[in-house]
Amino acid sequence: MGARIALACRDGGPFAAYHAPPLEARRGGIVMLHAIWGVTPHIRQLSDSLAEQGYEVIAPSLMDAADADFPVEDLTPAILDDRMALGKLTGWGATTLPRVQAAIDALDGPVFVMGFCYGGTTAWLAACRCDGVAAVSAFYGGDIAAYRDETPKTATILHFGKTDSLIPMADVDAIRDAHPELPIYLYDAGHAFVAPSGHHPDSARLALLRTLQLFQRAGGGKAEN
Repeated sequence: MGARIALACRDGGPFAAYHAPPLEARRGGIVMLHAIWGVTPHIRQLSDSLAEQGYEVIAPSLMDAADADFPVEDLTPAILDDRMALGKLTGWGATTLPRVQAAIDALDGPVFVMGFCYGGTTAWLAACRCDGVAAVSAFYGGDIAAYRDETPKTATILHFGKTDSLIPMADVDAIRDAHPELPIYLYDAGHAFVAPSGHHPDSARLALLRTLQLFQRAGGGKAEN
């Protein structure tokens, strides 16, 4: 349903993104932020699913070269070290957040942001640093605790799995201590519970429901039960 598009940062740097236009009356725009693997089939399918509900979705490629192909698989363990190294080399401030801002700028408001793992931390930083965002939902962002001294400028919720082997509960507690007013939801699941690799259907369903309720409220609509 969606298609690959080209966007450019404010400094002119080009990058690729996946764009899914709304199929129902438009509710707003969503910037979908991928995990370390890139704009995978799951990210594209989730974008299409939200487009069916009336959202215009852009999933920007956060770290890859402009001409790089989108992944054909959701999980490729053999390239994890290379992807992690690329993420560190790219850097949130230097490349990733400018791409997020460009995706926000490409959408008519209200614009919402959601992200997973690497994209979950990126969503947190977008809530704190980017402009033009109505609400943010961040899923299992492993480095959010490292940036807990920053404060979101918009309505923000966080989602973590209680048995996540990559994010200790001490980190979640540290975020809660720094932001006692922030809704932080815990699920009986591990890491990546929305993604195919760690999918936990009940947790994924509830987290996505809470996300869309937040977006509906922040966009001026009445949340659906």
